[in-house]
Amino acid sequence: MELNGADIVVRCLAEEGVDHVFGYPGGAVLYIYDAIYKQENFKHILVRHEQAAVHAADAYSRSSNKVGVALVTSGPGLTNAVTGIATAYMDSIPMVIISGQVPTHAIGEDAFQECDTVGITRPCVKHNFLVRDIKDLAETIRRAFYIAQTGRPGPVLVDIPKDITVATWRHSPKRGDVKMRSYAPVTKGHQGQIKKAVQMMLGAERPMIYSGGGVVLADAAAELRQLVELMGAPCTNTLMGLGAFPASNDKFVGMPGMHGTYEANMAMQHCDVLIAVGARFDDRVIGNPKHFAQNARKIIHIDIDPSSISKRVRVDVPIVGSVKDVLQDMISMYQAAATETPQNKTALANWWQQINTWRLKECLSYESSDTLIKPQFVIEKLWEVTGGNAFVTSDVGQHQMWAAQYYRFDEPRRWINSGGLGTMGVGLPYAMGVQMANPDAQIAVITGEGSIQMNIQELSTCKQYGLTPKVLCLNNRYLGMVRQWQQIDYGSRYSESYVDALPDFVKLVESYGHVGLRIDKPADVEPAIREAFGKHKDRLVFLDFITDQTENVWPMVKAGRGLTEMLLGAEDL
Repeated sequence: MELNGADIVVRCLAEEGVDHVFGYPGGAVLYIYDAIYKQENFKHILVRHEQAAVHAADAYSRSSNKVGVALVTSGPGLTNAVTGIATAYMDSIPMVIISGQVPTHAIGEDAFQECDTVGITRPCVKHNFLVRDIKDLAETIRRAFYIAQTGRPGPVLVDIPKDITVATWRHSPKRGDVKMRSYAPVTKGHQGQIKKAVQMMLGAERPMIYSGGGVVLADAAAELRQLVELMGAPCTNTLMGLGAFPASNDKFVGMPGMHGTYEANMAMQHCDVLIAVGARFDDRVIGNPKHFAQNARKIIHIDIDPSSISKRVRVDVPIVGSVKDVLQDMISMYQAAATETPQNKTALANWWQQINTWRLKECLSYESSDTLIKPQFVIEKLWEVTGGNAFVTSDVGQHQMWAAQYYRFDEPRRWINSGGLGTMGVGLPYAMGVQMANPDAQIAVITGEGSIQMNIQELSTCKQYGLTPKVLCLNNRYLGMVRQWQQIDYGSRYSESYVDALPDFVKLVESYGHVGLRIDKPADVEPAIREAFGKHKDRLVFLDFITDQTENVWPMVKAGRGLTEMLLGAEDL
């Protein structure tokens, strides 16, 4: 069948099983939008800003394990999308972005709404394509989906000039696996390395399992849980890995790193064998690498991406492969080897005794108040009201850390936030993507009065499509994390961190057709959350919590310090 390029794009998306496309039209993609108008295979979601389109597609992927799809026009459409693309790239999220481009004959001539899409996005995509021939269009889109979701996942961009969407070519659905000579990711781990790791694990007296977002991306939570129970070792989940191991399990020691728990950080530093699973030893987790290396320990590192292994910390047993496949092999070998080389149960009991001593610090305790709303209290009440089963999206700042610390995630893909890039403004568009992928779920957005205003226009999108997340704004009238750092490191010189001239959020939200509630008393926190998820469960509700302006996130490891050099509260300043 001969089709024009726009129809081929739409057919290819349908063949890939795409259900939703998030986008914003413009001149270079109008033929594609015309083709979308004539089809019924997927639903298009019209956002109010291209950045939000990519964020929503990102969260759609994070919460569903499908490839998210965004569609933007050329020039400013693409440049507006770059923040969302870079956010997904840093967190290894599988996504395909289709961008319009000026006609091929006009490329390089500074045509209206032209930009060098391939050059601009090259540093923040897994791969990108510029389609110059209609004959290559279908196969390029097919390869884009394959590259996005195999190996270490990531965003792939397909740039399509306008004349390619008009040209015609024969199209028939392709079947079978995509094969690319230049791209062949390894999935099975080296059996010898896995065997070596198992022997090291069985000989450990103070084992520690350090798991990251790679476990979630590989859908390997079940295997991680089996390994933890098999070894009886403590487990920590990074910010991106929360929910991979249940927070309710007594072997969970909390999140590690800059705002991790005392027991997690101490265990990371003082273990004798560290098993890193789908984690990358980034600066917010291990602090100063030289300090981290002071304590002798053996490190086993499992990752799909060979470039991530020994990148920041030298490891002893590197294992390249799919986290799920490697853990399955590791569990089988461990069970077989344990009959001949049993674990040192006495040493393990002593190790747990030490960890439980560290737990006595109760590093996440905070002073309650009858007059001021504590942000931690809001998160705790949200957890109680939702039974710990909500999808929680977050913006970036103090509220993000409080959500990570106090909402105890027991399942993977329920915590949706920007980790590596730390992008403000993602919370609301993330919730849109999550609800499109999980229409019957409870969804909460944790945000601040600074972050929410970066994409607040998406309240309009939510109204148009009947989306009903509950937005919990922890409003302290400051750019909270900036203020905290200024207090600690800059002599309390609060340069441009106070947010003045704030809107009346209740009136603003109501003007978009949603429900707004303002809460300024601790006694009203739980009733307001229950009202939002009960009485107004079918509406978007914005809860404006007026919180204690002085509250800081503790514990804290200052930049450049070691993992165990934690500030546990104001008394340590």
